[in-house]
Amino acid sequence: MIHALSLSGLSVARGERVLFRNLDFGLKAGEAAVLTGANGAGKTSLLRAVAGLIRPEAGEIAFHDGDGNPLDPAEARGRETHLLGHQDGLKTGRTARQELGFQCDWLGHTQYGVDDAVEAFGLKPLLDLEVRRLSAGQRRRLAMGRLVGSPRALWLLDEPMAPLDARWRDAFAACMRRHLQADGLILAAVHDPLPIPARTLDLGGLS
Repeated sequence: MIHALSLSGLSVARGERVLFRNLDFGLKAGEAAVLTGANGAGKTSLLRAVAGLIRPEAGEIAFHDGDGNPLDPAEARGRETHLLGHQDGLKTGRTARQELGFQCDWLGHTQYGVDDAVEAFGLKPLLDLEVRRLSAGQRRRLAMGRLVGSPRALWLLDEPMAPLDARWRDAFAACMRRHLQADGLILAAVHDPLPIPARTLDLGGLS
């Protein structure tokens, strides 16, 4: 299980433009950190690099277990990491029940994972509706269901709360607190502060 994430001398580019250079940062079990900075500073790109979707120009991204031993990066990403991006990644022709079940089955879930996700995000009234009929906030809650239904150590979140109203922001805050209490890790790109204690990594950039 991932107990620590470390970034060493990390440089990430988009096309020919380097977004940031020589970034050093560490995150431990039970900690949350927020990525801040101007649009285009590289917040989303950093999340995608940690998730293994883009290759850094230089530097190292490493994962460690509870004894400080290095983990195989592919295995750590494949089994212990969730990426929740701007796009919810949902099939619009499925019902919410079908989509949640598929997501949790594909990612691997606990015995009561789907039920826990339904309870955490108030999904019961939505389960028989096609995803295309859901509002932006309802889709985001459905996408968030995988975080609870298929528990993984490291959550990589890209503006996770943007479409949510106050009630569901509070509900998600409770989920994040429980995740951290269970030795989870959260790295989130945000414009607005997370409603939980979190360290800040400011990537700067131009407005």
